Amino acid sequence: VDSSGRSSEVASLVVAAGCFWGVELAFARLPGVISTEVGYIGGSTPRPTYSAVSKGKSGHAEAVRIIFDASTIGLTTLFGVFFDVHDPTTLNRQGNDVGTQYRSAIFYSDERQGAAGPDG
Repeated sequence: VDSSGRSSEVASLVVAAGCFWGVELAFARLPGVISTEVGYIGGSTPRPTYSAVSKGKSGHAEAVRIIFDASTIGLTTLFGVFFDVHDPTTLNRQGNDVGTQYRSAIFYSDERQGAAGPDG
């Protein structure tokens, strides 16, 4: 229950859409987003370092975990921002950032999110 007495439905979604700092900022500003956290996902190196990821040696993508109140902000809005902040048709590149760490991906936390996603 939030401060207004409404029930909240906390959920999470992880997206990779290029350099994580700009992506994080775009999501952090949205009403209904509780918090964001940058990190790396999708690679084979345990506990990857920035150096390993930026050199393309870990297989990870730069990503943002979005914790949100699903009773306030919907997946349609989150997916809309995801597609607004980057061009998913450019392979391993976003603007001047080039490398597999800048690839585009959505990592769902449950089947409902998967069904609501672009391929769902």
